[in-house]
Amino acid sequence: MKYNLIVIGGGPAGIMAAIRAGELGARVLFLEKNKSLGVKLLLTGNGRCNITNNILDSALMTKKFGVKGKFLLSAFSRFGVLEVLNFFEKNKVPLQIEDEGKVFPKSSQAKDVLNALLLCLKENKVEIKTNAEVKKLIKNSENKISKIVLVNGEELEAEKYIIATGGKSYAFTGSNGCGYEWLEKLGHKIIPLRPVLSPIEVKENFIKEIEGASLSDVEVFLILENKKIASEIGDVIFTANGLSGPAIINLSRFVGEELEKKKSLSIKIDFVPKLDLTSLDKKIENDLQVAGAQMLKNYLNNFLPPKMILRFIFLTGIGSEKKCRDITRVERKKIISLLKGFPLMVQGVSGYERAMLTAGGVDLKEVDPKTMRSKIITNLYLAGEILDLNGPTGGYNLQVAWSTGYVAGSL
Repeated sequence: MKYNLIVIGGGPAGIMAAIRAGELGARVLFLEKNKSLGVKLLLTGNGRCNITNNILDSALMTKKFGVKGKFLLSAFSRFGVLEVLNFFEKNKVPLQIEDEGKVFPKSSQAKDVLNALLLCLKENKVEIKTNAEVKKLIKNSENKISKIVLVNGEELEAEKYIIATGGKSYAFTGSNGCGYEWLEKLGHKIIPLRPVLSPIEVKENFIKEIEGASLSDVEVFLILENKKIASEIGDVIFTANGLSGPAIINLSRFVGEELEKKKSLSIKIDFVPKLDLTSLDKKIENDLQVAGAQMLKNYLNNFLPPKMILRFIFLTGIGSEKKCRDITRVERKKIISLLKGFPLMVQGVSGYERAMLTAGGVDLKEVDPKTMRSKIITNLYLAGEILDLNGPTGGYNLQVAWSTGYVAGSL
């Protein structure tokens, strides 16, 4: 049987593409190498599924993806945040907007999102074939894909094909980067891959001493050769070899790219971002006078988690048993300087096993942003993480999956 469309990859982009094509009356075959669809979708938002972010202005949404975000303007304009919200509400998944515009199902259950999508596939008569691993795609002399071959030797044909196989993160879900290999063989340029939205590893050995310590609403700066290149405000958690938490995860998008240039990269943590240097100096000067005989290490509980205090004091060069009233002006300045800029040297980011997303992918210059059709292979379309796009946490990357999947499926 020859299909109108074969979709490869059972993640959110592929699912949305298949639903859209089915709505338009296409005979669709959906291939997934796992035994079920949406394995990675069930992990998003810590199992709650942060389906999008409530930024209704498409132009503003594209800015979350940096200079490459312009590629998404057409897709967001056709099937943007509002359309995604309406889609899920229509399909009986009530939604709620939480901090920072994050949108979740009211049930806080990713399985409810997946079940609604599976029902849509069924209603639109999409044929689903699981445990179907693709071995290769065959290109003919007309620069079209003529058929695909599965690992079991089965051959399948369609008029058009969509690749939505995702990246290399969460490899245990089946994301092994196979799509990049196929596309490179077909003539596409693949921008070098790297893990992003991942914990950051640092060079300092003392980080092991403070593993498990957490910070709330601090500001973290990424410093490239003494110049601030990015910053995030949010929560931070110290790990055995570095840092994690929302603020760190978002900064990791910039780390790999800069380290590849072999430049010096560091992090500075501002523990009190709501106070500038002058205001903090006045506050601490007054506090120390009031604290009197209280030891400095006890006073610093006001700013730091207990695990950090002795290391912090050591870095100031002040004795750990010194009383607040005995702190000199020079020592106070050291404390303030470190509270506003606790330095750590960046070693790198954790690998794909801990990354939420893969940066790099198919060069956007080789894809038509209005249709998601390949400019290399005339009957091939691309959607989701396979493209050279990555945004911060908060529902932005799932929005890319929904939007590019919808456009690709519109054929």
